Amino acid sequence: MADTDARPHVVILGGGFGGLAAARQLDDPSLRVTLVDRRNHHLFQPLLYQVATAGLSAPSIAAPLRQILRKQGNATVLLDEVLDIDLTKRQVQLAHGMLDYDFLVVSTGATHAYFGHDDWARHAPGLKTLDDAFTIRRRVLLAFEHAEREDDPVRRQEWLNFVVVGGGATGVELAGTLAEIARHTLPREFRRSDPRRAHVLLVEAGSRLLPGFAPNLSEKAQRQLEKLGVDVRTGTAVTAIDDKGVILGDQPLPARTVLWAAGVAASPLGQKLHVPLDRAGRVQVSPHLNLPDHPEVFVVGDLASVSQPDGKPVPGVAPAAKQMGRYAGLCILARLRGGKPVQPFRYRDDGSLATIGRMAAVAQFGRMKFSGLLAWGVWLVAHVYFLIGFRNRLVVLLDWAWSYWTYQRHARIVIGSDQTDESDSCLPKDV
Repeated sequence: MADTDARPHVVILGGGFGGLAAARQLDDPSLRVTLVDRRNHHLFQPLLYQVATAGLSAPSIAAPLRQILRKQGNATVLLDEVLDIDLTKRQVQLAHGMLDYDFLVVSTGATHAYFGHDDWARHAPGLKTLDDAFTIRRRVLLAFEHAEREDDPVRRQEWLNFVVVGGGATGVELAGTLAEIARHTLPREFRRSDPRRAHVLLVEAGSRLLPGFAPNLSEKAQRQLEKLGVDVRTGTAVTAIDDKGVILGDQPLPARTVLWAAGVAASPLGQKLHVPLDRAGRVQVSPHLNLPDHPEVFVVGDLASVSQPDGKPVPGVAPAAKQMGRYAGLCILARLRGGKPVQPFRYRDDGSLATIGRMAAVAQFGRMKFSGLLAWGVWLVAHVYFLIGFRNRLVVLLDWAWSYWTYQRHARIVIGSDQTDESDSCLPKDV
């Protein structure tokens, strides 16, 4: 792409939390910023499970990148896919051209990890993108439709069995919401089958749910899930998944809907940098979040492997990605302005939240730990506050208020069909 603009050029790969934070930090007319993403929108991933379970519509948690950056005159958005990165020539090869850069910020996030069983992806979709959410929503809603027209009680129950693999925040949120849908939203809408007979199973290979939280909060989360009717099994590994169900150890469980929330892997784009990676495929960066041999290249968010002063890794959560993105932007501005070097990156832990269901959640802020209604209220306020745009905040508040009083979920529209799922690839492409 020919460009005669002589200003320093910063190329940002990925429009997620880290990439967008970096772009906003670099709002300086003395340089130009190009943000590249293969999707045209920024996605508020912490609420993606609500799109997957028909609680919110997609526009409520997403916003066009061009709209977000429309007032930032030095920023250009390109809808394109990255094919390669040449660190020596300082070039990014796109599907539709080439970009030269003076500084590069790589923030392409993470994808699903099936631990060497990528063939499971067809039968157990993960949840990282809006496409994933639509796939899950379709499968969940169609499972109840199949159960309604099934005459054989055994096959009907297969459609009413739901398995969520992975006891992290996403798995806990999916399982709790599925139980609420089956027991409160759908019962009066079906005549031949009873949605309340749905069996929601949450499987975690580790010893407890929510391993990032304190043990007592994990126990409270499990009790709240079980109160909702979720069957929680910890210390149980899934050994096989197919279109008929799962095998737990050596015990088969028929289930026509299996959802994957068990693991993530760094974006494959990290391999294009040809630098050392950790076991999860994350790029090993310096304390300043750049590559030791290429200080003009920064890696932020889930793709970066960086440790805190206590030796613990910086967690792959949205607040960390935003802090990294802003930090990378500050480092670039400091170098361009010839100011004092920025101190090494230090992650500020803003706390952890996970919702289980209606008026049920757990929260951890340093030594403060609480659960139940108070945690649920904090979760609600925090997620509304961090949404992009006033419209999204207002719409989400109205939708949640309506759902709270009526138990209804307005976004229960099925797009596509069973045949669509057959051809879906649940392994998302890179940026």
